[in-house]
Amino acid sequence: MSLRYVAARGGALVVGASSGIGAALARELARRGYHVALVARRAGELNALAGAITSAHGANAARVYPHDVRDESQAPALFERIAADLEGAGAPLRLVVYSAGVMPRPGPDGWSFDDQRAMIEVNLLGAMRWLDLAAAYFAPRGSGVIVGVSSVAGDRGRRGNSAYMASKAGLSVYLESLRYRLASAGVRVVTVKPGFVDTPMLAGVKTPRALTTAPQAIARHIADAIPRGPEVVYTPWYWRAVMALVKLAPGAVMKRLAV
Repeated sequence: MSLRYVAARGGALVVGASSGIGAALARELARRGYHVALVARRAGELNALAGAITSAHGANAARVYPHDVRDESQAPALFERIAADLEGAGAPLRLVVYSAGVMPRPGPDGWSFDDQRAMIEVNLLGAMRWLDLAAAYFAPRGSGVIVGVSSVAGDRGRRGNSAYMASKAGLSVYLESLRYRLASAGVRVVTVKPGFVDTPMLAGVKTPRALTTAPQAIARHIADAIPRGPEVVYTPWYWRAVMALVKLAPGAVMKRLAV
């Protein structure tokens, strides 16, 4: 079945657009002709990003919608408002990206329950709220693309931030289920699994320099994957092989790994 994907120069909604991969992707989508709706909690960062985008691509290229994804009751009305605003600007909504995510630093005794709750609420439940709305919007129209930014961290449990890994594992499975449910409606669902990315989330975290990628490169890879290609995107490409090996490692080995 060929998916009835409508090419660029439509509207794109990016949730989690204030920094990191989300901000880089918003810039890349605008460069490729999308009108972007920017959603995130930090209004100052959103306004700065929108200013840069509109300066480069025109006054209607970006719109700002401050919102905390944990306030899920506000999401339906905001989604409808964004879709209507883009439609009114002549850029009907074609793409919804969920890139919001948090990974708090551990305290002396590890991650508190509040920290773990925040990771589940932002990384998983927020995605489910916004992408359910996207699914309900796109399905009757018979087209559209949904992108969820998960992580290689969700491919297997390891020592370390268990709640973050669980949130990303849950997101990957949710996106897989959504993909199967929307396939007959002509809606494309893409799961993105980055490795180490040089973003504020990893500031102060020691990562292998050779395996750490700039968010701009990740954004280009995601933008390339939106209209075609694999529905599960490891980025950079070599993480698919890395995680295949990790998933094959026996439990006894995983217990000894300090990651």
